[in-house]
Amino acid sequence: MITHITTAAKFSKEDIKAIFSLSEKIKSQKFNKKLLAGKVMATLFYEPSTRTRLSFESAMIRLGGSVISTENASEFSSAVKGETLEDTIRIVHSYADVIVLRHFSKGASEIASKISAVPIVNAGDGAGEHPTQALLDLFTICENKNINGLKIAMVGDLKFGRTIHSLLKLLSLYKDVEVKLVAPNLLGLPSSLKLELSQKGLHLEESENLKDSLFRSDVLYMTRVQKERFTSEKEYKKYFGKYILTKELARKMKKDAIIMHPLPRVNEIAPEVDKDPRAFYFMQAKNGLFVRMALLSWIFHKS
Repeated sequence: MITHITTAAKFSKEDIKAIFSLSEKIKSQKFNKKLLAGKVMATLFYEPSTRTRLSFESAMIRLGGSVISTENASEFSSAVKGETLEDTIRIVHSYADVIVLRHFSKGASEIASKISAVPIVNAGDGAGEHPTQALLDLFTICENKNINGLKIAMVGDLKFGRTIHSLLKLLSLYKDVEVKLVAPNLLGLPSSLKLELSQKGLHLEESENLKDSLFRSDVLYMTRVQKERFTSEKEYKKYFGKYILTKELARKMKKDAIIMHPLPRVNEIAPEVDKDPRAFYFMQAKNGLFVRMALLSWIFHKS
């Protein structure tokens, strides 16, 4: 059976436990460096990426596999000539054992999974989801906090924030998690997703005030307002700079809280906060390598 990773909703708690166990071993340098020898991964990216693409490619190489790649498939693939995503997948799955796909259209990885004869991994589909980012986010949280009873504030663009969408789906698997959603009204979490999460028992509370959300939070998860998702510069500028975590604001947080961000950041976290011992966003990105190595190992074991 082919194991596609198109949405965070596909993971069970047992899956997450297995992947995190592997991640911990890999982080401790306890892994088979030839585990995926002879396997080929294709990274097919229609949108820009630094951390996701490079960490996936590094992960595959460190496990003994090989990589074929296009970092801007919108301009440097046959998509320029009008080739559909479906036809591209029909070709690329003949060359690789797994395809890591980033696309500008929500649902693109689901479409690809119905065609591909090899596993499809969603590396971000427009304003939809980013399940592997959610895994590394949750891994970082679990390394430092008790997930049951967690209080987390998610700040910024929650409407288009695919990392938020996927992480919330993972958090809904755990008990007594409280989520403060901090966003301007027009950039709030989509109502359909709020309903889905509420039905799963995830406690959601909405606010437009960042300051009021700092005092009780165990985790502060900042995100940028995504310029590429707006149809007009004027609309984007209305929200740009709405929420900025400064050194002064960080003082209002719990002493043992952690600050996270999926990166890249623009101005949501002032550089002065980087020296705060609670700033975990660069470690969070580093964990992406270990978790993606574990995920690739797990996919080939399951498939």
